[in-house]
Amino acid sequence: MTATGTMDATLMADLDDRSLLRSFSYVGGRWIGSQDGAAIAVRDPADGALVAEVARLSSADAAAAVDAAQASFEIWSHSLPQERTQVLRRWFDLMIRHREDLARIMTAEQGKPISEARGEIDYAASFVEFYAEEAKRPNIEGVTSHLPDAEVELWREPVGVAALVTPWNFPSAMITRKAAAAIAAGCTVVVHPSAETPLSALALAELADRAGLPAGVFNVVTGEAPGIVEAWTSDARVRALSFTGSTDIGRLLYRRSADTVKRLVLELGGHAPFLVFADADFALAIDEAIKAKFATTGQDCLGANRFLIERSAYDAFCQAFAERSAALILGHGKDDPDLGPLMNENAVAKQEEHVADALERGAKLLTGGRRSPLGPLFYEPTVLADVPLDAKIFREETFGPVAAIAPFDSEEEAIKTANATEYGLVAYLHTQDPRRIYRASRKLHFGMVAVNRTKVTGAPIPFGGMKQSGLGREGARYGLEAFTDIKYVCRNWH
Repeated sequence: MTATGTMDATLMADLDDRSLLRSFSYVGGRWIGSQDGAAIAVRDPADGALVAEVARLSSADAAAAVDAAQASFEIWSHSLPQERTQVLRRWFDLMIRHREDLARIMTAEQGKPISEARGEIDYAASFVEFYAEEAKRPNIEGVTSHLPDAEVELWREPVGVAALVTPWNFPSAMITRKAAAAIAAGCTVVVHPSAETPLSALALAELADRAGLPAGVFNVVTGEAPGIVEAWTSDARVRALSFTGSTDIGRLLYRRSADTVKRLVLELGGHAPFLVFADADFALAIDEAIKAKFATTGQDCLGANRFLIERSAYDAFCQAFAERSAALILGHGKDDPDLGPLMNENAVAKQEEHVADALERGAKLLTGGRRSPLGPLFYEPTVLADVPLDAKIFREETFGPVAAIAPFDSEEEAIKTANATEYGLVAYLHTQDPRRIYRASRKLHFGMVAVNRTKVTGAPIPFGGMKQSGLGREGARYGLEAFTDIKYVCRNWH
């Protein structure tokens, strides 16, 4: 297969700006194909239709991208902060202007409902806007000298080339959350998007080029991850690596980055508990439970996986949640259903494995539990009750539209069960007791706690987890830290 520019005719016709649909990688300000013409097929998960053929670059191409980024770094790192602000602001404006086209491209390659895709474009753009402002703020910091004849200053300087490795479930936002922070700090970046959803990344590259980002500041290398990412982990010129994906792959990248002692930001798996106490606002808890479980068809590291319900409210919750789940509509993302397809066959197989295991261990199937006749990658919204705590779904991240529910009898039991995982990204808590809110929020071992709501993320907050859910934070001013070094200067003032 060769990257000949094959594009889905229907999608092309739907786009207002067809030049946003790219098939080549973007390196050093140029659009390049693979040296041998090899390509990757990008398919719509809803129906398997070919959306595009994208260049399959090699490890040599990945190294060439670092060459371009390193050459550009010498200039970009010394650019005025105001210049970085202006170009990032133009990039943001272009994303908003082309919001609908970016959303259509995302839905075609990722499958999520078009309204969710639009929401992700807004979310992705918000990071570019936020860091456009933050670019002006990492100033020199004065420190009271500890020496009688010296002046002391602390400078924040960009670390160098940053490698960004992003997943398929949020193919735009996971790039801008990383790239905007790195570029604002004065770094240059090499980006490897998932081979399943490269088109959103290439569309962002097209808009970055139009915004005036200098050649080599923002590079996108498409292809299979092993060769490309390994070339970057072993390259000493790559000073920072930011990865969003599974904990297993995060561990691997951690090990491979050790020899070059890179700065690491790892946003890894989640296994979120959703705690509902009997005093909670019941209607609100049901509404938020649906959002927490089924957004992005459950393919979200923030997705609630384990529903822990106080026993006196348990039966009512199970019934109401199952009824609401059964009423959700599956369909092709462009038709804007409640749920779209899963990304690939492995994702569907995992739902089947977790459901079968739970049922074998005595769980009750309240709704769903099978593939939908809509297509091989559609799985019905599924609710399991009375799930034993040793079931796989209570020990592993499901990453799909399957909810597991179990009762608890005390606050202590609920917190203990919620914390019984290697993951620690987000926890959801529903109660109206202010004392319990404080106690539970303190005791839950998670980087983020959402109280009586689901949506908590955004550009101004530090996103990240505890334990094996990752290292570092993305968003907020904390998102700049991995991409800057602190230099201490001590001057004799005579």
